[in-house]
This record gives sequence, C-alpha cells and structure tokens, in this order.
Amino acid sequence: MSEPWPWLLLIGLGAFHGLNPAMGWLFAVALGLYRQSRAVVLVSLIPIAIGHAIAIALVVYAVTVLGAVIDQAALRLLSGLLLIALGVYSMLYPHRHRVRIGLKTGMLGLGLWSFLMATAHGAGLMLIPAMMPLQMDMSQPHMHAMPASHSLWIASLAVAVHTLAMLIFTGAIALIVYEWVGLGFLRRGWINLDLAWSLALVGTGLLLLFLA
Repeated sequence: MSEPWPWLLLIGLGAFHGLNPAMGWLFAVALGLYRQSRAVVLVSLIPIAIGHAIAIALVVYAVTVLGAVIDQAALRLLSGLLLIALGVYSMLYPHRHRVRIGLKTGMLGLGLWSFLMATAHGAGLMLIPAMMPLQMDMSQPHMHAMPASHSLWIASLAVAVHTLAMLIFTGAIALIVYEWVGLGFLRRGWINLDLAWSLALVGTGLLLLFLA
C-alpha cells in the first residue's frame, strides 16, 4: 500500500466509467426526464453504483484469491490474454454486448442492468493492473503474519475507492446534463468512448503480456 499509483489508477478508471454514458449517467438522466424529477436522477445512481460495484468486486476478489495461489507471471499472462480478447471482440462487435432495458424499470432492474453493462465492458478486468501491485505488497515478508482477511479488506477498499470515484463523476455529469445541457448534444456528437475503452483493454493486455 506504499505506492500511490494503484489507487490513482482505481480513481482514474472510476472517473472514466463515470464519464461513459453507457455506464450509467445516460440512463439516470433519461429516467429523470421521463418522470420529470431530479430526485429520480439521484436515486437512480444508487442501484447503478451497487450493480457496478458487484461486477467489479467479483473480479477483484478473484484476482486476490488467484494471486495468493498461482505465480504472478502466470496471472499476468492470463489477465493479458483476457483483456486483449475482450478488447478485440468489443471492436469487432461493438453492439453485441449492449443490454436493453426499458425506462419504466424499477431500481432492481436498473441495478441488474448496471451489473451486466460493467461485466460486458470488462470494467473489472481493467482493475487487474492496479490490484497486482497491491497483491504483491501483501505477499511481502512483513505481511506473512497478517490474516487472510487483510487481503480481502484491501480488495474491498479498492472496490470502494473505484466505485466512489465512478459515482461522483456519474452523479456530477447526470445532474449537469439534466439541469442545464440536456440530451440533445448527444445527437450532435460525442466522443466514441467505447472505441477508446476497447483500445485501452488491448493496450493494457499487451502491457501485462510484456511484463509477464
């Protein structure tokens, strides 16, 4: 935990997820406009954050467990291949992983949608580069006396930091768009964040393969 960059990476990825309309703010704004309520926009952020956190946590806990039982080089190799495969698939079939859900859905449906979107985008897989140095820190000699629950606590903290960053950016953008900007600007043009994300997946995967 001595190095700050893994935590900064977790925050940065959370900010990127918050910026991406497919990860939540577009749906929160659409629901708010449909029901003509700012409160709906804010309440919608709760299941969006929970669904995202669960999707992230499944990967983070898996990395924590695997990192304790297999070689780090093998873990980097496996993670790199998964990231590259997902990135290439996302570029070749950019709309295959889209989850469709109606605006009249309840909070449970919205949380499920957020979970499926984060999973389909490989949001949790992108946290692997940040989790690996934390896992290596926990494997140092001075950590051998620490209980296994300490590793899970670090993993839980990583999930919380990432999700909080995502929630802050999602909420800020949702409120700005709902109160002042409106959704019309999306028809005039928007950054292709899905393509940027796919390239980031491939780039991160190649980096992990190089390090392996």
